[in-house]
Amino acid sequence: MGSVRLLVLGGTAWLGGSLTVDAVHRGHDVTCLARGDSGSVPAGARFHRADRDRPDAYGAVADETWDAVIDVSRQPGQVRRATTALAERAAAYVFISSGNVYADHAIPGGDESAELLAPLTGDVMETMETYGEAKVACEQHVLRSFGTDRTLIARAGLIGGPGDIFDRTGYWPRRFARPAMADDSVLVLDVPLPTQVIDVRDLAAWLVESAERGVHGVFNAVGETVPLAEHLAVARKVAGHTGPLVPVDQDWLLDHDVEPWMGERSLPLWLPTPEYAGFNSRDGSAARATGLTHRLLAETLADTLAWELTRDPDHVRRAGLSDDDERELIGARGG
Repeated sequence: MGSVRLLVLGGTAWLGGSLTVDAVHRGHDVTCLARGDSGSVPAGARFHRADRDRPDAYGAVADETWDAVIDVSRQPGQVRRATTALAERAAAYVFISSGNVYADHAIPGGDESAELLAPLTGDVMETMETYGEAKVACEQHVLRSFGTDRTLIARAGLIGGPGDIFDRTGYWPRRFARPAMADDSVLVLDVPLPTQVIDVRDLAAWLVESAERGVHGVFNAVGETVPLAEHLAVARKVAGHTGPLVPVDQDWLLDHDVEPWMGERSLPLWLPTPEYAGFNSRDGSAARATGLTHRLLAETLADTLAWELTRDPDHVRRAGLSDDDERELIGARGG
């Protein structure tokens, strides 16, 4: 495949940076347009500093043309302005959406035809409470400007791998590698749930390859479905943990003020059932049919652990239990 011209709206944060690294590695001509607050652009890409909330955001690229634009924004106003400004300058638009756009997360195996939330009516997502609605509005802006035959919408599941600043895929391997208890006990979830992690490197590679080949459509970009117990067993193995496990169920966690998924005093990968039984078990066959492939979960978690162990151990995590919380809860459990 020959070189293509890609405009990445972002490119300095985790997913955008992974996309840019992959595209540059493949020999593509990559330009990133971003504020640059999240860091520097990967080597080999050009950078235009711009605030997407300003009306002149796309002035620096107004005279250029692109084979594809890749956008990770969650703000409808940013996407609306971008698609309006670039509709005549780009052949295709690749938008990274989210599985949060779906109205119902209770039924496992849902495909891309499942009902969506109502779109956010304004330009600005004020809080994460309306993240799904905001992504629906973003999708609609892309389709309105580029049409179905020039658009790829990737409804990403839980993204993991090295660099996961959200701490959701790094928590478990790190906890097994660095137990809080003197006897190496670890509190674990005993909840019959699926997990569905997609490695950021696999997602980035598929998105860039899709831009190369002009793939269009709406896809659930999700990982392989793995039972929670198996996921935790893999995390434990890559960490080399042999200490005791202290299993707790959903009701016990709720009674002890533990939050699901993310945030302070939380346990990643846990979502309440039955209302979220289908959140991590969406049908990803359509994306796989276009070339999305997955590395082994053990590789993702081992690489994430290696990255985790380079971080400041005292940094404030965005998901998971602190050591003090872990000790308190295991004590309450009688472990």
